[in-house]
Formats: sequence, structure tokens, C-alpha cells
Amino acid sequence: MWKHIAANALTLLIVGFVMLAGVVAMGQHAFRAEGPLDQAICLRVDQGASLRNVATSLDEQGAVTSPMLFRIGAQYDGRDGQLRFGSYLVPAGASMDQILDIVTRGGASTCGTEVVLRIGVTAASYLVRELDPATSRFTETVDLPIDTTDFPAEYTDVAEAPDTRFRIVVAEGATSWQIWNALGNAEFLSGSVDEVPPEGHLAPDGYEVRRGADRGELLARMQSAQETFLAQAWENRVEGLPFDTPEEALTLASIVEKETGIAEERRVVASVFINRLRVPMRLQTDPTVIYGITRGQGVLGRGLRRSELDAATPYNTYRIDGLPPTPIANPGRAAIEAVLNPEETEYLYFVADGTGGHVFGRTLAEHNENVARWRQIEAQQGN
Repeated sequence: MWKHIAANALTLLIVGFVMLAGVVAMGQHAFRAEGPLDQAICLRVDQGASLRNVATSLDEQGAVTSPMLFRIGAQYDGRDGQLRFGSYLVPAGASMDQILDIVTRGGASTCGTEVVLRIGVTAASYLVRELDPATSRFTETVDLPIDTTDFPAEYTDVAEAPDTRFRIVVAEGATSWQIWNALGNAEFLSGSVDEVPPEGHLAPDGYEVRRGADRGELLARMQSAQETFLAQAWENRVEGLPFDTPEEALTLASIVEKETGIAEERRVVASVFINRLRVPMRLQTDPTVIYGITRGQGVLGRGLRRSELDAATPYNTYRIDGLPPTPIANPGRAAIEAVLNPEETEYLYFVADGTGGHVFGRTLAEHNENVARWRQIEAQQGN
């Protein structure tokens, strides 16, 4: 009799384990299956929010089939304590597993309303914009110059809202003074920085910050990013380059950055200057002369005068041999890589081609022909 009871108990136990395994398998399948969202949503995860808060929000927006299963799945694989606050774009059909990955892996927010401080090569401005999850496109609502002091309600209502995020976007080719000046005027930053950072040593990029972020810490972050990338690129440089230090590479990269905005041209433009250094031949580039006049504090706003091209200054590459003493702007990664891995060419000259790009020449005779064609284009555009 006891053997019979024991056998039945063992059978029930085995059946229980099988059923439990089936339930677990079904739960795992549901956790990884396509979700119910028919269009993307923007999910806000507040600082200090619990997993239950997030699961409830997802359930209210129709993004999960079961908030309890979402919590159990997070606890099962140990991600329940890894939530990162921010605003995240959850795509249509995202599984609970994919949503959990979005809200725990961290990184920059991907949707919601944001205030962007854009620092360009000619001006800086505040921009308020909001992502439409359905189209994944940003709608711009406010655009204000950096020197604004009387902010409209359209800006302050957004900038003072607790769920607004802030970003700094620095364009390739912006100078250190332009960046320092814009950050100094940014109403949502704190702290002060008395000295302009070294030219060329701030990485052009996008930086997500919080309201009240310290200006000095942000500039240090930019400088660390540039120095880290420069060191990596220097280690991977090709052999035989006509300069000896990463600082010289940074200087040449800043010139390339100022000479072309066409991605496909950077390595070819870099080859022209490298070939000139090898000849040796003076670099003869207008952006260095302009920097010697403005010191990077704004744009010149006019053409160079003959007297300026003839003046003997440290940045006049029509008069000096080799590189100027410092970079003339903050080059981006592509420009740095271009000078450390340039195209192999015999070009010594280039001139605008009328389309935003350049045409290149090996000899002075070729260059003169290209210049003559450019003069014709200029004359036609003038008409």
C-alpha cells in the first residue's frame, strides 16, 4: 500500500515538474514574443522609478500583454534593478524582452521633448523640439539665439518641466572660443570657466546633460573624449607621415575640417596638404589666415584682403613654412582619421567646383585651368 502511495506521489511530482516547466516555457515565449503595440510610443522612466511603475505605464499604453509577466521576466534574468531614467522610443511590436533591454541598457534618451543647444561654426542657438513616436521625426517648436535673455513661455514651459532632457550639440569645425562662449551663455548650465580650453581639444559631438550641469565638467568631458580618440587614431596611423606628434596631426585635421564639409573628400584634401608638407611646399590655405585675424572668436564676414594675405603672422600659411602653431578649430573624428590615413594621391592643388566640392590638380598648370573654370562658374552664378 505504501509503495502504491509513494508511486502515485512520485507520479504527481513528475507531472507537477512537467507542468511547471511548461508554464516557464510558455512564459519565456510570451516574454520574447512580438508585443501588442501597433505604433511606436515614447516611454518616460522617471528617476527613482520602480519596475512596478514602469510595468504599469507600459500596460496603460498597451505595450505589454501582462505587466506581471514583464516584472517576473525582469526579475528572472536579473535586470529588475537596472532601470535607467530617461525618455525612450519603444517601437511597434516590441517584445517585453526588447522593452526591458531599452530601459536598462542606458545611454542617451531617444524620444520626448528636449532642449538642444546647437553650437555651430557661425552661430549658437537654443532649439526646442519633440519627437513624434509615430513618425520618428522631431518637430521644432522654438529656435532662439544664444544671447537671448528674455525667454518666451514657449521655451520656459518646456525647459522647466521635470521630464525635459537637455543636449549640447557641437558641430565639427567650431572653435574652442565659440564652444566656451556658448556654454557660458547657456541658461541651463551652472559654474564658470575662466579660460578658453586649448584649440582643437574639444570633441565635436552630442552631449546629454541635466539642468544645472557644471560647465567645467562638461568641457573636461569634451576634452577627454577628443584626447582619447586622438590617441587611438594616432596608434593606428599609416607610416611615413610628414609630422611627428599627435598635436601636429590635430592641427592639420583642423585645417582639413575647415577646407571641406564633404565626407568623401576629407582623405583627398588631407593628401594635398600632406603632399605639400613632403615637397616641402607652403600650405597656402585661407582658413589659417582667417584664424590669425579672428582667433576663432566668430566669423570674418568678408573676403581676405591682399594686405592680410601678405602679412607675416604665425597663422599665415602663405608666408610661413609648415603648420601653424596650433589647431584652428576642433576637428571631428573623420577629419582626424583622414590626416592619419590619407588617400594616396599626387595632388598638390584644389579649388571649388561650384557644387560644394572641389576639383584637384597635380600641377600648377592643371590648377590654373581649374581656377579658370571656377572663375567662369562664379561669373555665371553672379548673373
